[in-house]
Amino acid sequence: MNFDGERKRIDVCGGEGGRRLDRLLAEKLREYSRSRIQAWIREGRVLLNGRVSKASAEVEEGDIVELTIPPVRKMEGVVPQKMDLEILYEDEFLVVLNKPAGLVVHPGAGVSSGTLVNGLLYYCKDLAGIGGVERPGIVHRLDKETSGCLVVAKRERIHQELVREFAGRRVGKVYLAVVEGEVKGKEGRVEVPIVRHPVYRCKMAALKREGARFARTDWRVLVVGGGMSLLECRPVTGRTHQIRVHLKHIGHAVVGDKLYGRRQGWGRHLLHAWKLRFQHPGIGVEMEFCAPVPAEFPLLPPVKGEGRISV
Repeated sequence: MNFDGERKRIDVCGGEGGRRLDRLLAEKLREYSRSRIQAWIREGRVLLNGRVSKASAEVEEGDIVELTIPPVRKMEGVVPQKMDLEILYEDEFLVVLNKPAGLVVHPGAGVSSGTLVNGLLYYCKDLAGIGGVERPGIVHRLDKETSGCLVVAKRERIHQELVREFAGRRVGKVYLAVVEGEVKGKEGRVEVPIVRHPVYRCKMAALKREGARFARTDWRVLVVGGGMSLLECRPVTGRTHQIRVHLKHIGHAVVGDKLYGRRQGWGRHLLHAWKLRFQHPGIGVEMEFCAPVPAEFPLLPPVKGEGRISV
């Protein structure tokens, strides 16, 4: 079968024999994930000594592996759009930006324009295809109404390594949440599993039932006043709506959260991805970024640290 794309040849050298075909390719082509390589093997894009083989096939010294890497597939109907993006940091490997509230991260469900992805495709011309077609460069996501730090990878290898950092819970995430009521105590932990709500499918719920996934959020009170509290929240896991669900569970829903609390005239829920810390995979240095606190927040942290980049 003849495929379009970039062709590569790999000669199996001494000491590499006995490995699985997919593992060998994952080691040789670190800019691509193992799951993507396995998909190419299933599609017949990988030949072992001229023959289509399985991912589990063992290679031997002297074997020849030929691979056709498919060309980048463009996103249908999603076009680059000029946008005012607040860039906190940028280098040749990645971009860290302050996502404003109200901006959807990626297209979906009939939305093909006005998303962060549209803006990123305009700002970074070579993002298409990195990390998958639908979410070029996007390593993690924030809800539409949540503002704050978001990192975008410019290269496939950087994307894969950042995804592994997030999955391995090695990324430090600090959120600010203005919640309903004056929270008693100084700090606490919510460790309740999260699952799709059994009745309202657009919501998540903190329930111990089949299918629920472990979730943990640590919180600390920063300021109390006016019938509200400002919390510093550190999600250890990254479940959908985790902070909002956990704060609702302890009786202090995020102010303005129409899904888990009450809108009460607020234009958004008051949740902000304040700080983000991770090991920069391109330069091997741990870095921390801090996004300015939104002007609409009625309570502010004692020390803002706005716009700070720490190394």
